[in-house]
Amino acid sequence: MRVRTEAKRDAIVEAASEVFLELGFEGASMAQIATRVGGSKATLYGYFSSKEELFVEVMQGVAKLYFEPIFAALQKDHDDLRQALQQFGERTLAVICLETSIQARRAIIAQSGRSDIGLRFYEGGAKKGVAELADFLARRIERGELRSCNPQVAAHHLMALLDSETVTPLLLGVKKKLTAMFVRRAVARALDTFFQGHAPRSEVSSD
Repeated sequence: MRVRTEAKRDAIVEAASEVFLELGFEGASMAQIATRVGGSKATLYGYFSSKEELFVEVMQGVAKLYFEPIFAALQKDHDDLRQALQQFGERTLAVICLETSIQARRAIIAQSGRSDIGLRFYEGGAKKGVAELADFLARRIERGELRSCNPQVAAHHLMALLDSETVTPLLLGVKKKLTAMFVRRAVARALDTFFQGHAPRSEVSSD
């Protein structure tokens, strides 16, 4: 009986990350990853039941590396709510609008109808991100800086607004690359709409 080790698992994930980056999800195979890590397909399947599971593991590792500092910064006590969300939006989009991130999302969407890869990716990544954002918004609702509402729904609304001018056009190939200035202005426009719906009623009516 072969003994599984964390070191071996980490080596497999690292090798898979390289292969997926070079060949994409469709082009990569478990055999190629096994060759890269210096083992057999049987060894890989001892740790991961499918290529989809391994791909999600790689994506979640990358997301953790990039997003933990972003959410850590968001959870600090900011005086200016809009400025905090502007920084959060710009930093988040800087990651999810990378070409490699867009390619990964396309691969996940393409496979979602044939496997549970989309659910796995959501449960291990996006869902946690929305929960972090909702926690931040809940504290601002308690302070009276936002209208009383379901913070989870508000977090989904904000993420959808951030995606609308950036991630969606990139996914569809409508845009190829976004400048930092475009992203900054897109985030500002998304926040304009977000605050129209979620700012305290007295602030909205006084505009």
